[in-house]
Amino acid sequence: MAWCEAHFDSSIAFILMMRAWILPMLLVLCGSVLAAGLIASETPGTAAVPSLVFVLLAVVNSPLIFPRSIDALEAQRRSAVDGQPVVFWRPGCTYCMRLRIRLGRSARQVHWVDIWRDPAAAAAVRAANGGNETVPTVIVAGRPHTNPDPAWVREQLSRPA
Repeated sequence: MAWCEAHFDSSIAFILMMRAWILPMLLVLCGSVLAAGLIASETPGTAAVPSLVFVLLAVVNSPLIFPRSIDALEAQRRSAVDGQPVVFWRPGCTYCMRLRIRLGRSARQVHWVDIWRDPAAAAAVRAANGGNETVPTVIVAGRPHTNPDPAWVREQLSRPA
């Protein structure tokens, strides 16, 4: 019985981890199908451009563009020490990508938490947003801010701890 529960828990964790890669994999697949169609229609030179566009979209929508995520408890601990914001995000979220890109290099100062990888983080986001998993949710000084302006988040980074 314990083996079944452990196997089930590890299977669920694997599925949650892979969920972040579904959109990027679909984008690469669509780009490949489009390129194959262009090659089959005897226009192989034009197949490279859409392939590169779809690969670029896959990278932008993948977890690769974000700094490494940590779990919610570790993010809260680190934030209490250094005073930096905690950002709850999920792969594929356009508002999360906007925040990440607009923060630029300073995004590495923020503590990123992927709500699809951490059930406690998803619960914290639901608690802050009336039961919805609305991201990005930024926690600054213990107060949640849903989808704040990236300029405001940058200001929070420059404040002394």
